[in-house]
Amino acid sequence: MKLDAKIPPGPLAQKWEKHKFDMKLVNPANKRKFDVIVVGSGLAGASAAATMAELGYKVKCFCFQDSPRRAHSIAAQGGINAAKNYQNDGDSVYRLFYDTIKGGDFRAREANVYRLAQVSVNIIDQCVAQGVPFAREYGGLLTNRSFGGAQVSRTFYARGQTGQQLLLGAYQALSRQIGNGNVKMYPRTEMLDVVVIDGHAKGIIVRDLVTGEISAHAGDAVVLATGGYGNVFYLSTNAKGCNVTATWRAYKKGAAFANPCYTQIHPTCIPVSGEHQSKLTLMSESLRNDGRVWVPKKKGDTRPPDQIPEEERDYFLERKYPSFGNLAPRDISSRAAKEVCDEGRGVGPGGLGVYLDFKEAIKRLGLETVKERYANLFDMYEKITGENAYETPMRIYPAVHYTMGGTWVDYNLMSSVPGLFVLGEANFSDHGANRLGASALMQGLADGYFILPYTIGNYFASEKQPKSDVNHPEFKLALDNVKALTKRLLSINGKRTVSSFHRELGKIMWEKCGMARTAASLKEALTRIPELRAEFWKNVKVTGENASLNQELEAAGRVADFLEFAELLCLDALTREESCGGHFRVEHQFPDGEAKRDDEHFAFVSAWEYQGPSKPPLLHKEPLVYEEVHMSTRSYK
Repeated sequence: MKLDAKIPPGPLAQKWEKHKFDMKLVNPANKRKFDVIVVGSGLAGASAAATMAELGYKVKCFCFQDSPRRAHSIAAQGGINAAKNYQNDGDSVYRLFYDTIKGGDFRAREANVYRLAQVSVNIIDQCVAQGVPFAREYGGLLTNRSFGGAQVSRTFYARGQTGQQLLLGAYQALSRQIGNGNVKMYPRTEMLDVVVIDGHAKGIIVRDLVTGEISAHAGDAVVLATGGYGNVFYLSTNAKGCNVTATWRAYKKGAAFANPCYTQIHPTCIPVSGEHQSKLTLMSESLRNDGRVWVPKKKGDTRPPDQIPEEERDYFLERKYPSFGNLAPRDISSRAAKEVCDEGRGVGPGGLGVYLDFKEAIKRLGLETVKERYANLFDMYEKITGENAYETPMRIYPAVHYTMGGTWVDYNLMSSVPGLFVLGEANFSDHGANRLGASALMQGLADGYFILPYTIGNYFASEKQPKSDVNHPEFKLALDNVKALTKRLLSINGKRTVSSFHRELGKIMWEKCGMARTAASLKEALTRIPELRAEFWKNVKVTGENASLNQELEAAGRVADFLEFAELLCLDALTREESCGGHFRVEHQFPDGEAKRDDEHFAFVSAWEYQGPSKPPLLHKEPLVYEEVHMSTRSYK
């Protein structure tokens, strides 16, 4: 495997515009000759499918939800970044670019990040034209709020349901194309393999989740927009259905997997309440605009928060990071919360929580203004905890959220398998070792609306690959392999449930490869995970049959992939002997506890190549070269 990032030459600010001109085009009549398969219907998938169909390509779009509207993008709450500088507070394309590079701890590809900042300004115009109801000021102009890792207000939002509103905008564009016959939609359908012919991605194998039918679909290119792998930790803020299967099966067909150890811990999650839980609930980072984070100064102080006077409170983010305060980036804020809880100053059951207090904001802004900004988030918190956060502080604690790692892609969003494109959270390209808040929605829509439509046309015009159909032997081989795996899962008939294996894997991952990692803990995980995987294939019990709706079978396939992927994640974490962003190796920190990078030895993208079921993966390194920014020790103080 040879990694070629295909970064265009020339000055950073001109790379994308020049690249767009230099790329080959497909004329409108010829676009109708190409079939494009899109897997996933969230912001990245829906925007890509709608845009390519609008251009004239014939598109098939697959999702395992019952409707594209139920994609996990709806769960994004706080907002979407764009360098519009509406607040006239010093924002610019370059500042958004720099904040993103710095927020990712100088472990992102410079050219991709600058393009993202450039395209961000177009996204807002596109979404406003679609009718997305962004919050507005009294005079009717779009308003903004701040997010972590920035000292300007560049985040556009729709209360605490920005992802849902943006997805509805993309969904209506997709629905228009479905109605016009340009997109054929396949809901309740899960991708189980990629078909590669003569080195190019030419189709997929899917299972109908209602009937169990396994079928093949051919195309001239395959686009994966299938989200992240945070559920490898079992408890995360992701929907239960989120999984690694699509990108993992692509990895086994030759698509390099990049930076799997870069997983984001979000600081504002409702704390775990017991063993019964199957997922966690996020409280938007936007709340840190007006909420102040604190714990008691004294260890073991169990008094109700309203009985702890101001002088006995430690507003630890404001104390440690005065320049950014409560809006310090997610990785830094999460570790700071863990630190005070480890000291015995945490609040709530088990001392695993910190307060997020809105008393001062309500006094300063008024109750109605706070409700106008965050009402649905407060309502959700009360439904889950039974507590009124307008009257008593929220309790929050860090939890697994987003994954910065993913399938390796070049500047054109194409993986190491030609014809296989990967968008949004499913790829690794834009966030480095830590994603800034409100940048996930930005990347998903940038990839789908404004980048892929150019780069996929360049692939078609440059490669001129012959058409493939489902009668090709590679399709039959892939179909047989998927059917054999399904039959194997159903035939084990062991004594343990699928979820029990998933929960045990999650505990190993959280305890050994979570917020803090050591060489010893990672080596222990790399011993225990293969043992758990071996037991899974001997003792899992998958009830039901294939020829019908069988959610236990769906889960079994996904957990089988998690059990393999977890090993790669831990291996990547062990190999990276530094701390950066969401990857915190305890052995590599400054005396004040901040992450200590090693730019001399680790300023590269880790891209892993699959070598076979019984062989260790092969590590390839894409050097990170910065033309515009200087790699410096990150400071938010």
